Amino acid sequence: MAYTTLDYELSDGVAWITFKRPERFNALDPTMARELCDVANRCSSDRAVRAAVMTGSGEQAFCAGGDVSTFAEHLDDIEVLVKEMTTYLHTAVSRFARMRAPLVAAVNGVAAGAGFSLVTCCDLAVAAGTATFTSAYTRIGLTPDGGSTHFLARLVGSRRAMELYLTNRVLSAAEALDWGLVNKVVPPEQLAAEAGALARRLAEGPTAAHGGVKTLLQSAASESLETQMELETRSIAAAGASADGREGIRAFLEKRPARFTGA
Repeated sequence: MAYTTLDYELSDGVAWITFKRPERFNALDPTMARELCDVANRCSSDRAVRAAVMTGSGEQAFCAGGDVSTFAEHLDDIEVLVKEMTTYLHTAVSRFARMRAPLVAAVNGVAAGAGFSLVTCCDLAVAAGTATFTSAYTRIGLTPDGGSTHFLARLVGSRRAMELYLTNRVLSAAEALDWGLVNKVVPPEQLAAEAGALARRLAEGPTAAHGGVKTLLQSAASESLETQMELETRSIAAAGASADGREGIRAFLEKRPARFTGA
């Protein structure tokens, strides 16, 4: 599929997803929401994808959220428009969260609204020192979407999540690092290289085990201790029986680097 609002490239096991509306601060419109959903389906279905990076084009924005000008053009039927866009956006977030491959956010600028939510759904996040983060929803009388009410409190705690939603506080990259919203902050000119190196390192790892970690962390907040431990038992047993699990055990005993294939 040819995309008009984003770029998709797969190289050396790493899928690069780049929002491509820099003149609109990479804001989501209906087309981008549909295309992001298609990309998420591809990433989660293609076993050649062993890690992914999500970033924005240009120097100003990762993603500024929903395109408010599009909302303004459809005020008479905005309920239908928002339901359509969130159907695609939420399917994309679900696919990214459930896929085996880890997803790295490379936050190159403003992450606001749905862009902020997309950062929270990524498994790891690297930010340029010039990046900023803000919920922005209640500033225009809206409530959050994109799964951030599921992810954000897990990352920063419920008090800080409430503060971000109610006050629309803008976090600098350094503050986002301190709060636990991102894993690392680098100079802007190093962002692509840093995120790419991290993704390639992940792509060389045991993809099924990475997916198992993601699944276990998703269930941890809602399951009892005993149920969660049973899920851990099933997951580690399946990982041990996999080709990568057997390779990892042999490599450990033979005192050599493991050669994982994602199987």
